[in-house]
Amino acid sequence: MQADALAELLDLTSRLLHSRGYAMDLFPAQWVALRYLAKAPTEKRTSSELARFQGMANGPVSRTVRTLIIKGLVTKAATQPKGRAEILELTPAGHALMQSDPLIEIATILGALPREERAVLAVALERILRGMHDIQ
Repeated sequence: MQADALAELLDLTSRLLHSRGYAMDLFPAQWVALRYLAKAPTEKRTSSELARFQGMANGPVSRTVRTLIIKGLVTKAATQPKGRAEILELTPAGHALMQSDPLIEIATILGALPREERAVLAVALERILRGMHDIQ
């Protein structure tokens, strides 16, 4: 398959994934934040670490986090370390919502692929991501 045809398939896939990110009255960036907070080690569950993970500025990420707090999906952890960074955590409603994460569908499809195909796809996607970061 030609590179331009592969690029088109990747574009169509990413657009479909992105459109599915508008689920459950959330935006894709909010889903990314919820996924990150659900999986990150406690000390990394801050707005700044989320911004670093996404390669974004702190301002937009802080607004996303504030919106998730207002929606009752994220809260500031009861125990906070010394310093400015506030540890965040999912609320019970946030954890429940993660059961409807739109990425579950794609994970199921990927899980059905043979292990060798998943390995090749992983290497290819990592190279694509690195290459795109290098271009910026």
